[in-house]
Amino acid sequence: MTMSLETKLVVSSIALLATVSVVIATATTLLFNDFLIDQLDSQVGSAVRRSTGAVGQSGEVAFLLSPGQAEGTFGARVHQGMVRRAAVLTGAGTVREVAAPPSLARVTSMPVTVSLGPLGDYRMVAAWARDGDLPVTGLPVTGMQSMLSRLVVVEAAVTLAGVALMAVACTLLVRRAVRPLGRLAATAARVSELPLASGDAVLLARVPEVDADPRTEAGQVGGALNRMLGHVETAFAVRRESETRLRQFIADASHELRTPLASIVGYADLTRRSGERQGPQTAHALGRIRSEAGRMATLVEDLLLLARLDAGRPLERLELDMSPLVVNAVRDAHAAAPRHRWLISLPDEPALVVGDGDRLHQVLTNLLANARTHTPPGTTVTATVLLESDRVRVEVADDGPGIPAHALPHVFGRFARGDGSRSRLAGGSGLGLAIVSAVAAAHGGRVEVTSVPGDTVFTLSLPLRDQVPPGETGSPR
Repeated sequence: MTMSLETKLVVSSIALLATVSVVIATATTLLFNDFLIDQLDSQVGSAVRRSTGAVGQSGEVAFLLSPGQAEGTFGARVHQGMVRRAAVLTGAGTVREVAAPPSLARVTSMPVTVSLGPLGDYRMVAAWARDGDLPVTGLPVTGMQSMLSRLVVVEAAVTLAGVALMAVACTLLVRRAVRPLGRLAATAARVSELPLASGDAVLLARVPEVDADPRTEAGQVGGALNRMLGHVETAFAVRRESETRLRQFIADASHELRTPLASIVGYADLTRRSGERQGPQTAHALGRIRSEAGRMATLVEDLLLLARLDAGRPLERLELDMSPLVVNAVRDAHAAAPRHRWLISLPDEPALVVGDGDRLHQVLTNLLANARTHTPPGTTVTATVLLESDRVRVEVADDGPGIPAHALPHVFGRFARGDGSRSRLAGGSGLGLAIVSAVAAAHGGRVEVTSVPGDTVFTLSLPLRDQVPPGETGSPR
């Protein structure tokens, strides 16, 4: 069973205290038992000496009546291995005969414990008398056993009370000791919940100074965590600054490239229409110049758009119906790829959102172009508009070969490309789906993809018009 550090420390401390208490109590009881036995043996020796001096008096056990004998003193006479008579001294100073076990004949001068049945256990010693008999004298161990029992009860009560107090004190102390670790864990949890993967510079939480004292183990961990968070924060700031410079460079370069690219395209078109006679190679070269310049212009426009979206440039905020946008985008796709089968499914009610019509049209165009470009002729592509309680979903599905599983997590990355499992019939910059993701995020939405062979679905999700805060909607164009 998994236990927390606090529980482990408390349970271990209590178990250790209980073990030590039991060992101490057991040792104390054994030592006290030996002490009481020694005392009782001493008393038995005194009783034997008194009995020995009185053996010659009349009566076989008359020595029990010797002065100084204690109540309950046992006496017996053994003659030639046979117990002749046994008695106990009563509180009235008289002798009461009792039955004695045959084992009394084996009592020697060394103290031994003998059971007398209902009378209980006695500590006994034998001493030779002048008449040849063997007087046996003993004292009851009941008093000693009673003292031992009281000692065990006291030890058990003290041990239980001590363990209970230790449990309370240890719980409070351990809880207080591990509290800084809890605060360290809370700080780490807050840091783990931050959007660190976005690359944005964020202010990371810090361990309080009171929990970063280098004189304690927890403080050393807290200090190390603070230093690590400082390094991470610095790294994020440096990366953010580097990305900002890179984005600015891309935006500036894209902006500056638009004019020369437009000039190249213009001069190529002008040369082709000049009427001058051109050889086949020249005509082909001019056509390739025109084509590649146009492709590069598209790439530059895509890079410029992404740079503007990264910079947080505001988009138009107009009320739009997604159904007409989807219809127009599908018509354009059908004109570009008539050998594909194009289907549309629209809701009965308007699918109203707030956004930039040009950018959303570009998103739909890119999704349809992706399905058209990476699937063979004859593939069925279905564009569906769905209304939910708070969102509009636009699904672009195709029954083509699908996207490789290893490429799915990266399809919305910039310059991401699949492998040959989705045949590339036309060139691409690898920025189309990145623009889709960026534009969707700029509209407060998201785009997702699922793909297995024969079923690939891109889903664009945007907030409904009613979910957009007032003041963020412009007038329709």
